[in-house]
Amino acid sequence: MAKKMPIISITGPRQSGKTTVAKMCFPNYDYANLENPDTLENAKSDPRSFLTGHKYGLIIDEIQLFPELFSYIQTISDDRNNTGEFILTGSQNFLLSAKISQSLAGRVFVTHLLPLSFSELSEADFPMNHPSEYIFKGFYPRIYDKNIEPDFFYPSYIQTYAERDLRQIVNVSNLFLFQKFMRLAAGRIGQLLNYNNIATELGVDLKTVKSWFSILQASFIVFILQPHHLNFSKRLLKTPKLYFYDTGLACSLLGIKNANDLDFHWAKGALFENMIMADLQKNYFNKTTVPPMYFWRDNTGNEVDCLLDESVGIKSIEIKSSATISPDFFKGLKYYKKLNENSKPFLIYGGNENYVRNETQILGWKNTEFVV
Repeated sequence: MAKKMPIISITGPRQSGKTTVAKMCFPNYDYANLENPDTLENAKSDPRSFLTGHKYGLIIDEIQLFPELFSYIQTISDDRNNTGEFILTGSQNFLLSAKISQSLAGRVFVTHLLPLSFSELSEADFPMNHPSEYIFKGFYPRIYDKNIEPDFFYPSYIQTYAERDLRQIVNVSNLFLFQKFMRLAAGRIGQLLNYNNIATELGVDLKTVKSWFSILQASFIVFILQPHHLNFSKRLLKTPKLYFYDTGLACSLLGIKNANDLDFHWAKGALFENMIMADLQKNYFNKTTVPPMYFWRDNTGNEVDCLLDESVGIKSIEIKSSATISPDFFKGLKYYKKLNENSKPFLIYGGNENYVRNETQILGWKNTEFVV
């Protein structure tokens, strides 16, 4: 796309590998990190020279630190009409800003880079033997590249996020309360998102809680799964569900100290489901496709964990952490199949075998790429 579009945008959570990918793809480009105070001051003092004084192209890291730069990029890009000249990265989804998206409309190719996927870890010779190990360890590249223990990596990650990244987005006066909010969110993985309950528990107003969730979404900490609505039923729930982009981060917030603790933890099933949901997201984003992911539930308790609403039809997915298949696992898929006979059912479970049973494609937990 750098041969077709003037600007490439790579956004994703901090430490997901955005800079590494940009430098690998564009090795001859100049590189500027706006977290460097000198670089930021240089950009602010003379934006036009900063943007034009390069031979091949320019990678700008953490560009959200100087939003005014987007307008300069727009005018320079229009004047020069070069393709692939600017590679913009950021740990915030800066394109959510109406002002910025308007400046770059029609000029930018948008892509999101999340932490490592199952398939990427497998190709990088980090074998996966048990799901609990990867739920706890998470999927940030540095943990594997530098062999960092999760109980060292994630507390520092959370502290850095709260004290630096968070204050770039909004002025949160009580960081301790916000971290408590993050822990409460981690305890609600895979559940219907009830803003009122969280507001009551924190002792803050509803507007504040919704604002804080928007912050977590913009900085790629959590994603919200919306319910899927079809015409065959008007009795469907309309409340979204909550997931984290990385289970290692969620485990740290929940106070889980090692992978073995997961076998007895009340959130084991929810964290396993979250890991699968996040990997499905990665599979789509790695193909530069917006994930067409939803869940389905009616008001009588019938539910399917995930629906993929693709152009070829709907794929219905049930997710179970058990390594042993039980007949009960197919209940929601069978019910949904009666309502939508054209749906294609999948069951992703905690085992390793792939096979077909009850007209359902059963996949081991590390094989989510076969669904997308």
